[in-house]
Amino acid sequence: MQNPSLSTLAERSNFKQTGRLAEVDALCGEFAVTWPEAVRAFEYGRSSEGRSMRALLVSRSGALTAAELRARKIPLLMIQGGIHPGESDGKDAGFIALRELLEGPAASLHDIALLFVPAFNADGHERVGRWGRPNQNGPEETGWRTTAQNLNLNRDYMKADTPEMRAMLHLIDEWDPLICADMHVTDGADFEPDVSIQAEPVNQGDMNLRASGRELRDALIAHLAEHGSLPLDFYPDLSVTDDPSSGFALTVYSPRFSTGYFPQRNRFTLLVETHSWKDYATRVSIMRNTILGLTELVGLHGAKWLDLAQLADVVALTLSGAEIALDYATEWREPAQAGGATVARDDTGARLIDFRGYAYTRRPSAISGDLVTVYDPMTPQIWRVPLRDTVAPSLVVTVPAGFYVVPVSFAPDIADRLDAHGIDFEWLAAARAAVPAEVFRADRVTFSAAPFEGRMRAAVQGTWTRESVSLLAGALVVPVAQHLSRLVLALFEPQAPDSFAAWGFFNASFEQKEHMEPYVAEQIAQGLLDQDASLAEEFKRRLSEDAGFAASPSRRLEFFLRRHASWDTRYNVYPVLRVASLAQ
Repeated sequence: MQNPSLSTLAERSNFKQTGRLAEVDALCGEFAVTWPEAVRAFEYGRSSEGRSMRALLVSRSGALTAAELRARKIPLLMIQGGIHPGESDGKDAGFIALRELLEGPAASLHDIALLFVPAFNADGHERVGRWGRPNQNGPEETGWRTTAQNLNLNRDYMKADTPEMRAMLHLIDEWDPLICADMHVTDGADFEPDVSIQAEPVNQGDMNLRASGRELRDALIAHLAEHGSLPLDFYPDLSVTDDPSSGFALTVYSPRFSTGYFPQRNRFTLLVETHSWKDYATRVSIMRNTILGLTELVGLHGAKWLDLAQLADVVALTLSGAEIALDYATEWREPAQAGGATVARDDTGARLIDFRGYAYTRRPSAISGDLVTVYDPMTPQIWRVPLRDTVAPSLVVTVPAGFYVVPVSFAPDIADRLDAHGIDFEWLAAARAAVPAEVFRADRVTFSAAPFEGRMRAAVQGTWTRESVSLLAGALVVPVAQHLSRLVLALFEPQAPDSFAAWGFFNASFEQKEHMEPYVAEQIAQGLLDQDASLAEEFKRRLSEDAGFAASPSRRLEFFLRRHASWDTRYNVYPVLRVASLAQ
């Protein structure tokens, strides 16, 4: 290294410490000054407390703007560090890896570009303390997991509540990275493997991208193994907290997470997790190897992968009528043959694996009263444990034709978020009457018992029905046929796990606002009974067939009120419509 000002505090402290945002600013500036022909440093946003959010664009292709990269079809690799600032491995490793690439021959830099975000969560990065990351072996002081608004950015990709995420989404939409590697550090058990790589599209997203997603994952894992790591192809999250015998389960992440978000954009993503029990020097070295390996792989295969991703954009324009999975769940399987041998499975159908752990004991705790696990890292031990790695769609929808229409009352807020995502939309110029549409009427809504990420979530069940509606000028019209159609569906299908409806944007639509006094309701019910013999017969049948209904005074009265003119016809109606055509 020729210039000491290009080194990190992590290196100078023998990986006991990590720098603050002032170091990020200084290093970004120094990189741009040292290699002006290959590096562009810029601010892409401001945090909720007004801190600068910085990025580096690195390439020897001669293209240092988003427009140039796009025009020349240069594959872009994005390295996202510091979404959880306590997990600072990606930040320090990123500066080290980029410095080595720029100082050395790095032929791949002539064919690709890297977009490096060192400290995404700028405010959390500056909330520094010795116990900011209590489950982790170094550095001595770290930042804090959440933003100054106490929100976790890796739950905010869809709802885009934070200024940090909106800035990131604008950055992603402008630069359009082919691959995003999101750098993290695990929690969990103590074991020998030191890094895990989970890639998408592999289990979700465009089917024609999944083989390349596996190719990317497997090649990176092979690269890390060649450099001395013990990499995993799944995130090693214990099925039962603190109980290694419970084994592991593969999660297909929903798009609130980076790992689930990029497949909705027809792009690749990698969740890179070094292991929290390894020391900081080891973890940063592994993350450096990851970045260098990815750079090499994108140099070798990026042009092919970019062609496939852009083809997926074209396919996304024609998804109307297709069935698309919007959520996934672990699926149990019966014992099966693999390569001529029976795959060993436990009594739930989970695949049994030999996992390189350490000896451990589980004893009752005098403090908590629960079992506590104590590991012996001096004694390697093979764990024979289940890995639940078979997943299947748990929510499938048929892609509608036409548009989603957001009413005027909700349009401004939704429009701001769609703009951040880069989703195409327009404003309805003139009112329309008697428009054929599909309306989603909820028959069951379950609200969360407590806030999650600042919002009261809603699980909505119901059906779409065909009705005639009127639309006001200024409504938001979102075409389904666009390159981000998967993202459009994930936001607007109300039952999707990270839709606007699921995140509580429309909760008031599922609250009953007008009530009738029981004595009035009794009079109305009696009048309806007297006027309609078929209604009386239906009521009698419900009483005899449904014990819960018969025992509930409120449900019995509601039976009649729902059939009266006073009933709120907008109650439990999802305000977003499906409209096949707006042609006059």
